[in-house]
Amino acid sequence: MPREVGVVALIAFFVALGFGLLAPAIPLFANTFGVSVFAAGSIVSVFALMRLVSTPAVGSSVNRFGERMILTSGLAFVGVSSFLAGFSQNYTQLLVLRGLGGIGSAMFSVSAFTLLLRVVRPDQRGRAANAFQGGFLVGGLAGPAVGGVILAWSVRAPFFIYGVCLMFATVVAASMLNKNRIARLEAQAAKDSGTEDSAKETLTWRSVARAARIRAYQSALVNNFATGFISFGLRASVLPLFVVVALGASPAMVGVGFLVSSLTQVALLLPGGRMADNIGRKPAMLLGSGLNALGMLVLLGWETTPGFFASMVLFGTGGAFLGAAPAAVVGDVIGGRKGGPVLALSQMMMDIGTIAGPLLAGLIADKAGFPAAFGLTAVLAVIVFAFTASMKETRGLPAPKLA
Repeated sequence: MPREVGVVALIAFFVALGFGLLAPAIPLFANTFGVSVFAAGSIVSVFALMRLVSTPAVGSSVNRFGERMILTSGLAFVGVSSFLAGFSQNYTQLLVLRGLGGIGSAMFSVSAFTLLLRVVRPDQRGRAANAFQGGFLVGGLAGPAVGGVILAWSVRAPFFIYGVCLMFATVVAASMLNKNRIARLEAQAAKDSGTEDSAKETLTWRSVARAARIRAYQSALVNNFATGFISFGLRASVLPLFVVVALGASPAMVGVGFLVSSLTQVALLLPGGRMADNIGRKPAMLLGSGLNALGMLVLLGWETTPGFFASMVLFGTGGAFLGAAPAAVVGDVIGGRKGGPVLALSQMMMDIGTIAGPLLAGLIADKAGFPAAFGLTAVLAVIVFAFTASMKETRGLPAPKLA
């Protein structure tokens, strides 16, 4: 694959490394201003919210200014805002600066995925998407390993170190991603896939309405929502409480479970990408969504520590396949064209799931208990599996007309 895939994966590593250092410091730093637990948690939510609301504009900007410019600008935006957040003198300053960071995060993620899907051939899209996910996962594993030491030194220090990580990633993007080379790679990928004429098209938000009528694209959106809801939402918010409160295990057990899940996903990223590229997007998505459903059913019917670990292995395995296949489907729908808005909607669906997961599952867990929350999520996972089963394979097919 083009070296740009490795460069973007390296950038993702530094982004995730810095965020892994920063994540535990955010609510603790907010708490130093004497605010409530809800207000401290809002610092985390505002980042995701600003990512969501800014993504439509980012999708159009990627088409207009190019992936490299938006990617580099987004990294710098997050880096500077995070560094300044470390100097916050009150809660409002911290809230505003983290919100601005969410805009930069949307700029980075949409432009990075757009670049990856346009510089590689159709038979490389799954592996390219998983290389990007792999950078995030490895960085996410490394960050918390040293974050605790830094946090013990200073609650402000992680913001500064995160800013430095992002500025380093900005330098990597600016120096190693060449605009002319990217244009040549995009042209070559379009030629190899026989889409030279359509590659000149620019897809708008009107094109998104046409794409939304395609069942395969709908399936990619639904799977992204479920990934956000289960993996980034429920798993990160409700599961830790379930392990500590319901199972009576130590908080350290939560960390071990998450580590097992992440290591499983990292180990299976390459097979997941290969399956999406060589066998088909649909089989990979069915396997990933099916494993997610099975993981939720295990949690629902086996409320023990071994059951928790078994579900985490299943989630990690499912994540390896769902990191590649939905992105490859979106790439097939875009077909090498400038499709920022089409890709942006798929990113938005994951953000919506990430926001909705903790809120809805947490509310149900409070009112009806953990089994009810897991049961709802299991139903969602089964629906996603059934919906995916109804899609047509997109691998090897010409891109649909959307302009």
